[in-house]
Amino acid sequence: MKNHTLLTLLLSVFIALLGIGIIVPVMPIFARELGAGGFALGMIIAAFSITRGVLQPVIGNLSDRWGRKNFFTTGLFVYGLVGLFIPHAGGVPQLIVIRAFHGIGSAMIVPIAMAYMSFFAPAGQEGRYMSYLNIAIFCGIGCGPIIGGLLSDIWGLAAVFYIMAALSFAAFLLAIVYLPGRIEAGHQAARPLLASMRGMLASGRTCGILLARYTTMIIMVPSMAFLPLLMSRWPGSSGLQIGMIIACRTLVNAVFQLPFGRIADRYNRLLLLLASSIVLGLVILLIPLIDSFLQMAVLYLLMGTAEAAIWAVLGAYASEEGRRHYGHGTMMGVFSFAMSAGVFTGAVLAGFSMDSWGIERAYYVTGSVVLALSLLAAAMIGRNDGHVHESGSA
Repeated sequence: MKNHTLLTLLLSVFIALLGIGIIVPVMPIFARELGAGGFALGMIIAAFSITRGVLQPVIGNLSDRWGRKNFFTTGLFVYGLVGLFIPHAGGVPQLIVIRAFHGIGSAMIVPIAMAYMSFFAPAGQEGRYMSYLNIAIFCGIGCGPIIGGLLSDIWGLAAVFYIMAALSFAAFLLAIVYLPGRIEAGHQAARPLLASMRGMLASGRTCGILLARYTTMIIMVPSMAFLPLLMSRWPGSSGLQIGMIIACRTLVNAVFQLPFGRIADRYNRLLLLLASSIVLGLVILLIPLIDSFLQMAVLYLLMGTAEAAIWAVLGAYASEEGRRHYGHGTMMGVFSFAMSAGVFTGAVLAGFSMDSWGIERAYYVTGSVVLALSLLAAAMIGRNDGHVHESGSA
């Protein structure tokens, strides 16, 4: 039962995220064709993050009470509808609305999948189990941009969105048929959402974990959505090259998930998180200085490696917190809310910086913010751990 459920879950997530990945290199270009500037592009991404962020804690808490399957399958169906709607957007306002609807579906997929994995993870193996899910996520997102870039070069932008819809509906059918129904929250009864959130705010350790997750997601807009605009200035750049650059980051992230998951279960999580966050901030600062495909690919490989460590460590931290204090769905919902808040902040910050000072300054501002907040988050976690060396069994 357990292995069957995990396999179905991971395959469904992979297919759904493959559909999301293929639109990454074409969404900014499509938005530009509708007249979006830097700030409008940031708002298109922010609309997705707002609806996803607001709903994730609520849906996570409800999944602890009512079970997870119905939420998960509904999210997959919404993804399919979004793929059908986007090519018919008549302007930037319509695209913003569609992306907001997209965020509703997203609130029911990855956070619920994270809650499943957290529930199944044995104590002391949180990093390993969360890494399995991260592999499915990043393999999907990593392979998608290559396919999306190639298909956009051959068939145009609209075809990419329709393929996203087909993949999402396929994942929906897979989950409907093979994913078991209600899976109980476990030994710990779900508390009301507000009570759980008050407990999180009172815990310096939990706040530090959420701040770290928030901070390391700020980079998403400049590193993903703005990259096609930056590379379009280069002579001879193509959609396929943009997709390959993004794939370098996400695929190496997937490759290193399991090794870093095991490291996070055995060794000092805080040190690994701090070092990786610093590398991430420095990479963002270097992006505007690059002017060749090969150099950018190397930089994105480094970014993906740092992110692999961050995702493994923070996933393990969040799984522990959910088991011990808040419930798996509730913790993963709030954890995912922190991710969405980070993406929203990055969208506003980078969009405003781009329109005010140019695309290069957007990277400098973002990188500086990531470095400063990463140090604060690490200090909060370290101060409340109560010891220097921490392992997954602590």
